[in-house]
Amino acid sequence: MSSSVRIHAQSIRASLAALALMATASITAAAPATSSGTLEIGATILVACNVSGSTLNFGTAIDPLQTPGPVDALTSLAVTCTRTTPYSVALSAGANAGNASAFGNRAMKSGANSLPYQLYLDAGRTQVWGDGNSSGVFTGTGTGSQQMLTVYGRLPSLNGIPPGNYSDTVTLTITY
Repeated sequence: MSSSVRIHAQSIRASLAALALMATASITAAAPATSSGTLEIGATILVACNVSGSTLNFGTAIDPLQTPGPVDALTSLAVTCTRTTPYSVALSAGANAGNASAFGNRAMKSGANSLPYQLYLDAGRTQVWGDGNSSGVFTGTGTGSQQMLTVYGRLPSLNGIPPGNYSDTVTLTITY
């Protein structure tokens, strides 16, 4: 074989090797293959409410001769409901009323002695706060933050009430 054919064969081999390297480099540098799908994300937020109250105290040293009545007092209820949740707050007739719907008979007791009182929704003390059946309830909509409600109380008269420490327990019920 002549030297020009050898050089030409070597030149072809070198060109083929260079092409192979370039093809490998092209394959390596190509963009990676991709595929896509979906991932579901979810959460369930529950409807929830809490209510709590503090003591309604008419006083610890009421002189019925100086203050025969009426005696007014107020306290607060703290209500927290999830945002946009409609709710209502009812108050029971109390442990000493005689029955669950005897809202006109709310009374504090000291032994066998009774001291009548009433709870109201309004500062004018005209709308009795009850269970929604025989008397009113407070209705509202949750904000996600604590809301303060006022309970207005009244002792209508202290005439003829024997001295003593009087108390009653009222149950708060929140419906949502």
